[in-house]
Amino acid sequence: MEHTYNKIAGKDTSRLIAISDGVFGVAMTLLVLEIRVPVLESIHSEKDLITEFLTLKYKFLVYFLAFMTTGIFWVGHSSQYKHIDKSDRNLNWINLLFLLSVTFLPFTTAFLGDYMQFKFALAVYWFNIFLMGLMLYINWIYAYKNNLTNEETKNMVDKPLRKRIIIAQSLYLAGALLGFINPYLGITIIIAIQLNYAFAFFSGKK
Repeated sequence: MEHTYNKIAGKDTSRLIAISDGVFGVAMTLLVLEIRVPVLESIHSEKDLITEFLTLKYKFLVYFLAFMTTGIFWVGHSSQYKHIDKSDRNLNWINLLFLLSVTFLPFTTAFLGDYMQFKFALAVYWFNIFLMGLMLYINWIYAYKNNLTNEETKNMVDKPLRKRIIIAQSLYLAGALLGFINPYLGITIIIAIQLNYAFAFFSGKK
């Protein structure tokens, strides 16, 4: 039986996982590059150095926020591919579009770090998180509906995987909306949400 290119392309899930881990690793590394060392010419004493260092506090805050964001989505992606054991051309491109949203994160992080006092900067950052969540959700739904998942575990993990994304995105939206009252409040709420998702402080079972 003759096969077309579309039927044989994109079958290797290991390549998907490899490029995904690579993109996440690069994105996490690029985040810290936005924290620049103070210029030596403007520093003439210990006090000057401490003062300049303290001006970076919001940069460190946004870096922590973005690193947590990246880590949470990496864990979410890993959780899906623990149960996705087959692939096709469409799933490859869905995954690549998800990674496209991941590569935006260093820019939206830098944008938020430079303009943290503006609501628009927080909205741009939230939209990046929304795109990541949307594409990760589509990634799982496509794999599930097209029988690319592990037959033994697919029904057991389907609801938890979808529910986690939907609830997380709802909470992120709430944090972003609070950011329209005060951007710093919105950022604080989003960080609190991420800490809970990372360490399950308010979950019955970790």
